Amino acid sequence: MFRGVNSINLDEKGRLAIPTRYRAELQECCERQLVLTVGLDRCLMLYPFPEWEDIERKLVKLPSLNKQAKRLQRLLIGHATECEMDSQGRVLIAEPLRKFANLDKRVVLTGQGNKFEIWDEDVWNRSRDEWLEEEGVEDLDDLSPELESLSF
Repeated sequence: MFRGVNSINLDEKGRLAIPTRYRAELQECCERQLVLTVGLDRCLMLYPFPEWEDIERKLVKLPSLNKQAKRLQRLLIGHATECEMDSQGRVLIAEPLRKFANLDKRVVLTGQGNKFEIWDEDVWNRSRDEWLEEEGVEDLDDLSPELESLSF
């Protein structure tokens, strides 16, 4: 499980250094083989290869005549890029993906359980602040059945 928020600098070649605490797990679970794709919030998603294969199988099975399903397939599968964590724990983020997520120098890597999200640091900070302002106690009455049982 990947969790936590990490501020990281991209190097001049567009490489992201994966924090040390995740490297052994990525070596063990996927032999450093990863997949980067776009996220719907203008961030990137970084999956260990086996996790991505599960997502991709589900996406491919979606009905091709459904407009939303087709859009998801085009975005997620169409932008999926295989990459490998090098011996120094770095992952190269291809230029088109960096442009999509407006990644320049300072980025945030957020653990999301089975994957990571990669955000421009300023966008992450603004978005996080907006989410905190939007979600108030009054909104808890509208929880989905899946979230109603969540206790924290």
